Amino acid sequence: MLLHVTDLAVAYGAIRALQGISFQIDEGEIVTLIGANGAGKSTTLRTISGLLRPLAGDIRFKGESLIRMPAERIVRLGISQVPEGRQIFGSLTVRENLEMGAYTRNDPKEIAETMDLVFTSFPRLKERLNQLGGTLSGGEQQMLAMGRALMSRPSLLLLDEPSMGLAPILVEEIFEIIKRINAQGTSILLVEQNAAMALSVATRGYVLETGAIVLAGDARDLLENPQVQSAYLGERRD
Repeated sequence: MLLHVTDLAVAYGAIRALQGISFQIDEGEIVTLIGANGAGKSTTLRTISGLLRPLAGDIRFKGESLIRMPAERIVRLGISQVPEGRQIFGSLTVRENLEMGAYTRNDPKEIAETMDLVFTSFPRLKERLNQLGGTLSGGEQQMLAMGRALMSRPSLLLLDEPSMGLAPILVEEIFEIIKRINAQGTSILLVEQNAAMALSVATRGYVLETGAIVLAGDARDLLENPQVQSAYLGERRD
């Protein structure tokens, strides 16, 4: 088991954002968390990354607890996050953004090799290497945010709403890239409001509602679940 989250509870002041959720990710999987805005999806990722401290519960990555571990050390262990809204460095070039993603690494040769690997997934980034990140299109900025996260060579990539604000054709391209990254050996925890796309690429899924997991199972089974279809896919089968 790569990641094991147990009874995780998180609060913002008096508001409980997560109410004791448990889930796991095995090596090589794409696992997705789906749910409405405010369900606790992004809070889950931020807590795994060490940006939020839980009230209770445990997060184990490769058998080691991440609770109270600094975010930088979590990155060094092999977890990297692509935040919601991309949050690239707009005043830095594409190259500089990618180099920032490798800040935990020291070997220039290995960093250069990783950058070349990133370019195989995102050839447009190589074409725009010296362009300022803030001048890229929305789709290109999403690619840059994902490439930056991959520069740390993570075992587990956390993706927070990668399709947000993108045209449908770009959404399809981003999800094809997600599948390729996974096929190259990176496990993925995907938070996504586009439930149909998320479940189409995932191995398994969990449905979050108001901070609690209400459904879990194989992604294909969740796609066929009438409750999921009605609430998240805009469909209802009688």
